[in-house]
Amino acid sequence: MKFWKYHALGNDYVVLDPADLGRSLTAAEVRRICHRNFGIGSDGILLGPLKSEKAAAGVRIYNPDGSEAEKSGNGLRIFSRYLWERKLAGGEEFSVETPGGIVRSAVFEQGRMVRVEMGRVSFWSDQIPVTGGRREVLDEDLSVGGRVFKVCAATIGNPHCVIPLEEISESMAREFGPLIETHPCFPNRTNVQFMKVLDRANIQIEIWERGAGYTLASGSSSSASAAVARRLGLCDRAITVHMPGGRLQIEVGDDFQILMTGPVTRVGEGVLFDELLEGA
Repeated sequence: MKFWKYHALGNDYVVLDPADLGRSLTAAEVRRICHRNFGIGSDGILLGPLKSEKAAAGVRIYNPDGSEAEKSGNGLRIFSRYLWERKLAGGEEFSVETPGGIVRSAVFEQGRMVRVEMGRVSFWSDQIPVTGGRREVLDEDLSVGGRVFKVCAATIGNPHCVIPLEEISESMAREFGPLIETHPCFPNRTNVQFMKVLDRANIQIEIWERGAGYTLASGSSSSASAAVARRLGLCDRAITVHMPGGRLQIEVGDDFQILMTGPVTRVGEGVLFDELLEGA
C-alpha cells in the first residue's frame, strides 16, 4: 500500500488512498502506522479520496490514538495539496467533504501554500457541545488540576476550548491540556488552546490536541482561537497566529466565517508493507 507524507508547520500526516487499502482501517492499525518507532510516524492519517456527491472528494481524519476527528485545518491543507498534486482536483478552487462539513480550498505557489475556507465558528454550547443550558460559552470558570481558568468554547466542526492568559507555555499545555480535553463538561472531549494576545493583529497559542496530545501547530485551533480573540474584542479581522511550528494567517469574517492560509511541505512517499500491521 502506497503512502504519502506531508507536514504543515510540523504537524505531520500520512495520506492513504482507500482504493489501495481495500478495507477499513482499525483503530489498532491507525495507532501502529502513526507510532514513531513501530510505524511510519505521524500526527494522524488522512484516508482519501473518498467518493462524495457534494465535493470533489471526501476524507476521513484519524488521530494517532485511533479516534476520528471531524475536521483538521492542517490536515485539510495537506489533503488539498495531495489532491492537487495527483490531479484529482484542480482549478482555482475545489471543495472537500469532511465529517465536520464541506470546505473550499485553493492551492498556489506550486503547492507550497494552501488557503482553506474553514467554515463558520459557533460559540453555542449545544453545537460544540458543552454540558448545561444553551448559551454562548464565553469567559466561564473551569476548575482543573487545582486551578481555575476563564475559558471560551467554540466549534468549527470540531470542539475547542480557548483559554486567554497573560503568559502561556508548553509545560502549561502538557499539564492542563489532558485534564481539560477529558473534562466532563465536554461530552465529545475537546481540543485545548492556551492563548496570549500579542496585539490586535497577532496571537500566540500553545495546543493540546484531542486524540494527539501536545501539537506544534493546528489549523482548526488557530481558527477557533482567532475567532475567540475577535469575539472578545481583543483582535481585528486579520490575525496572525503564532505557534511553535510556525505561523498561520486567519481572516475572521463578520459572521465568524474563517479563511485560513498557510504552508504545506511534502516530506516523501513510499510503500507500507503488510508486515507492519501484523499483530495490530
